[in-house]
Amino acid sequence: MRALAVTAIVGAALLGACSNQPKFKFEPGVCYYVAEPTSAAPKLQKLADGQAQLELCAARLEEMRLRFLRMGGSNTEVTGAYQGRFIFIDREGVKIAKTLTGSRFFSMARTGDGRLAIPGAIQRDETGRPVAVAAEPEAK
Repeated sequence: MRALAVTAIVGAALLGACSNQPKFKFEPGVCYYVAEPTSAAPKLQKLADGQAQLELCAARLEEMRLRFLRMGGSNTEVTGAYQGRFIFIDREGVKIAKTLTGSRFFSMARTGDGRLAIPGAIQRDETGRPVAVAAEPEAK
Protein backbone atom coordinates (compact mmCIF):
# COMPACT_ATOMS: atom_id res chain seq x y z
CA MET A 1 0.00 0.00 0.00
CA ARG A 2 2.81 2.35 0.93
CA ALA A 3 4.63 1.65 -2.35
CA LEU A 4 1.47 2.51 -4.29
CA ALA A 5 1.20 5.90 -2.53
CA VAL A 6 4.87 6.69 -3.22
CA THR A 7 4.42 5.71 -6.88
CA ALA A 8 1.38 7.98 -7.20
CA ILE A 9 3.23 10.95 -5.69
CA VAL A 10 6.29 10.45 -7.91
CA GLY A 11 4.06 10.06 -10.99
CA ALA A 12 2.20 13.29 -10.22
CA ALA A 13 5.48 15.15 -9.76
CA LEU A 14 6.81 13.85 -13.07
CA LEU A 15 3.63 14.84 -14.92
CA GLY A 16 3.84 18.35 -13.48
CA ALA A 17 7.44 18.68 -14.61
CA CYS A 18 6.60 17.63 -18.19
CA SER A 19 4.73 20.78 -19.12
CA ASN A 20 4.95 21.76 -22.78
CA GLN A 21 4.68 25.44 -21.90
CA PRO A 22 7.90 27.41 -22.44
CA LYS A 23 9.42 28.98 -19.34
CA PHE A 24 10.07 32.72 -19.51
CA LYS A 25 11.99 34.99 -17.17
CA PHE A 26 10.03 38.20 -16.65
CA GLU A 27 11.59 41.45 -15.47
CA PRO A 28 9.51 43.73 -13.20
CA GLY A 29 7.75 46.54 -15.11
CA VAL A 30 8.77 45.30 -18.56
CA CYS A 31 6.20 44.85 -21.31
CA TYR A 32 7.00 42.21 -23.92
CA TYR A 33 5.76 41.46 -27.42
CA VAL A 34 5.45 37.72 -28.06
CA ALA A 35 6.80 36.97 -31.52
CA GLU A 36 5.29 33.87 -33.16
CA PRO A 37 3.01 32.87 -30.24
CA THR A 38 1.80 29.74 -32.07
CA SER A 39 5.27 28.29 -32.68
CA ALA A 40 6.87 25.65 -30.47
CA ALA A 41 9.38 28.18 -29.12
CA PRO A 42 7.82 31.67 -29.01
CA LYS A 43 10.22 34.55 -28.41
CA LEU A 44 9.76 37.53 -26.12
CA GLN A 45 10.85 40.92 -27.43
CA LYS A 46 11.07 43.84 -25.01
CA LEU A 47 8.56 46.51 -26.00
CA ALA A 48 8.61 48.99 -23.10
CA ASP A 49 10.24 49.49 -19.69
CA GLY A 50 8.74 51.09 -16.60
CA GLN A 51 5.15 49.94 -17.08
CA ALA A 52 3.45 50.18 -13.69
CA GLN A 53 0.51 47.89 -14.47
CA LEU A 54 -0.81 45.38 -16.96
CA GLU A 55 -3.26 47.86 -18.55
CA LEU A 56 -0.37 50.16 -19.50
CA CYS A 57 1.39 47.25 -21.18
CA ALA A 58 -1.84 46.47 -23.06
CA ALA A 59 -1.93 50.11 -24.21
CA ARG A 60 1.66 49.81 -25.56
CA LEU A 61 0.71 46.62 -27.42
CA GLU A 62 -2.41 48.27 -28.87
CA GLU A 63 -0.29 51.23 -29.98
CA MET A 64 2.10 48.83 -31.74
CA ARG A 65 -0.80 46.96 -33.37
CA LEU A 66 -2.30 50.19 -34.72
CA ARG A 67 1.06 51.41 -36.04
CA PHE A 68 1.55 48.19 -37.98
CA LEU A 69 -1.97 48.41 -39.41
CA ARG A 70 -1.37 52.03 -40.50
CA MET A 71 1.80 50.94 -42.29
CA GLY A 72 -0.22 48.44 -44.33
CA GLY A 73 0.03 45.37 -42.12
CA SER A 74 -2.83 42.90 -41.96
CA ASN A 75 -2.31 41.28 -38.55
CA THR A 76 -5.20 42.38 -36.34
CA GLU A 77 -4.12 40.31 -33.34
CA VAL A 78 -1.16 40.94 -31.02
CA THR A 79 0.18 38.86 -28.15
CA GLY A 80 2.25 40.27 -25.32
CA ALA A 81 3.40 39.44 -21.82
CA TYR A 82 3.70 41.30 -18.53
CA GLN A 83 4.76 40.01 -15.10
CA GLY A 84 4.02 36.38 -15.92
CA ARG A 85 0.66 37.01 -17.63
CA PHE A 86 0.04 36.84 -21.35
CA ILE A 87 -1.98 39.57 -23.03
CA PHE A 88 -4.03 38.91 -26.16
CA ILE A 89 -5.34 41.89 -28.12
CA ASP A 90 -7.81 41.51 -30.98
CA ARG A 91 -10.88 43.22 -32.47
CA GLU A 92 -12.99 42.41 -29.40
CA GLY A 93 -10.58 43.81 -26.83
CA VAL A 94 -8.00 42.50 -24.36
CA LYS A 95 -7.86 39.05 -22.83
CA ILE A 96 -5.38 37.77 -20.23
CA ALA A 97 -4.07 34.25 -19.51
CA LYS A 98 -1.44 32.55 -17.37
CA THR A 99 -0.20 30.51 -20.35
CA LEU A 100 -0.16 30.95 -24.11
CA THR A 101 -2.62 28.10 -24.64
CA GLY A 102 -4.67 28.27 -21.44
CA SER A 103 -8.03 29.81 -20.65
CA ARG A 104 -8.29 33.52 -21.47
CA PHE A 105 -10.10 35.99 -19.26
CA PHE A 106 -11.71 39.12 -20.64
CA SER A 107 -10.03 42.29 -19.31
CA MET A 108 -10.90 45.25 -21.53
CA ALA A 109 -13.52 45.76 -24.24
CA ARG A 110 -13.66 48.03 -27.26
CA THR A 111 -15.95 51.03 -27.17
CA GLY A 112 -18.10 52.02 -30.13
CA ASP A 113 -15.22 54.07 -31.56
CA GLY A 114 -12.59 51.34 -31.08
CA ARG A 115 -10.94 52.53 -27.86
CA LEU A 116 -10.21 50.12 -25.02
CA ALA A 117 -12.07 50.49 -21.73
CA ILE A 118 -12.96 48.49 -18.64
CA PRO A 119 -16.16 46.56 -19.52
CA GLY A 120 -18.26 48.13 -16.75
CA ALA A 121 -17.57 51.61 -18.13
CA ILE A 122 -19.10 50.89 -21.53
CA GLN A 123 -22.67 51.81 -22.38
CA ARG A 124 -24.39 49.34 -24.68
CA ASP A 125 -27.53 49.46 -26.81
CA GLU A 126 -30.35 46.87 -26.72
CA THR A 127 -28.38 44.41 -28.82
CA GLY A 128 -25.33 44.58 -26.56
CA ARG A 129 -23.25 46.54 -29.08
CA PRO A 130 -20.96 49.11 -27.39
CA VAL A 131 -22.14 52.70 -27.83
CA ALA A 132 -19.75 54.84 -25.78
CA VAL A 133 -17.82 55.08 -22.55
CA ALA A 134 -20.09 55.98 -19.66
CA ALA A 135 -19.89 59.55 -18.42
CA GLU A 136 -18.56 60.40 -14.98
CA PRO A 137 -21.29 60.25 -12.32
CA GLU A 138 -22.65 63.64 -11.30
CA ALA A 139 -21.49 64.91 -7.91
CA LYS A 140 -24.31 65.38 -5.39
